[in-house]
Amino acid sequence: MTSPAGREPSPGVLAVDSGGSGLRVALGRADGGEPASRSSRVPVRTGARGIDPAHLMEQLVPMVRALEAETGVSRPAAAVIGAAGLATLGEALRAELPGALARAFGVGTTALAADAVTAYAGALGTGPGAVVAAGTGLIAIGTDLTAWHRADGWGHLLGDCGGGAWIGRAGLEAALRAHDGRSGGSAALLACAQERFGPMPGLPGLLYPRPDRPAVLASFAPLVASCAAADPLAADILRTAARHIADSAAAVCPRDTGARPRPRLAVTGGLVELGEPLLVPLAEELARRLPYARRVPAAGDPLDGAVRLATALATGGLGLPVDGTMLWVARNGGAA
Repeated sequence: MTSPAGREPSPGVLAVDSGGSGLRVALGRADGGEPASRSSRVPVRTGARGIDPAHLMEQLVPMVRALEAETGVSRPAAAVIGAAGLATLGEALRAELPGALARAFGVGTTALAADAVTAYAGALGTGPGAVVAAGTGLIAIGTDLTAWHRADGWGHLLGDCGGGAWIGRAGLEAALRAHDGRSGGSAALLACAQERFGPMPGLPGLLYPRPDRPAVLASFAPLVASCAAADPLAADILRTAARHIADSAAAVCPRDTGARPRPRLAVTGGLVELGEPLLVPLAEELARRLPYARRVPAAGDPLDGAVRLATALATGGLGLPVDGTMLWVARNGGAA
């Protein structure tokens, strides 16, 4: 984190990835060195005005102070906050967060990005293509570098189809059907649900009051995947999830114009850790729906993307469309 003698240190950069399963923060310099990071498993609350900037800052301040002490970086020139739900729940963040970051840490330029945008930057950098950010929730984003196109990301009550919470909820529904003796139930998933959550009559009381309900639902997705080899219903849940993911990817990927290079397509997020039970049907669906797209592995995750965008802000231009919704920039604590 230090610069050679006689050279000014490169600008500091702050990066944040806020999602349904918690908060990750990185602080470093724009010269390409590895930033230091911290994490919290407490998701940022949402309220009447959307994502709560006060709760975000409540978590962020002690983590950034610890990172400042570790790295020697202070007053970062640029910060990028990647937040799940920003496009629809970002009103309060846009109004209050740039000023709060400027006051607390001396941040000069702040960009607020949908978590799909940071996932895109982490996976593909710049260039036309599409990224599916598949974690607790699910959102797909694509760009031809003139505009952003998004699909889903509507949250676990209205969408996020094929995401971790969706898979977990479908698995628990099948477990409850088996518990009741209704058709469409899975004894294997019932056994997993009882081991994970206890007796089924207590499940609503455990689940409904939780502010982190999407993360709790998503915690059951790996158990659905573990049952898939022997349980047809669990396998069918994952095949349906694969179709939903491919639907969202097809909705946002730049169209085949015959131009070269072809648009790239990456799937990123914790859901890829479910392995073959999901990834095999997903590969089949993507090949069927988007034969012209070039599948590539994600180069990095959303926090890597936030670091990359913060570095670009500190040293030049973003290289991706700034539209005021999916990607929004404020300078010196106020709107750009």
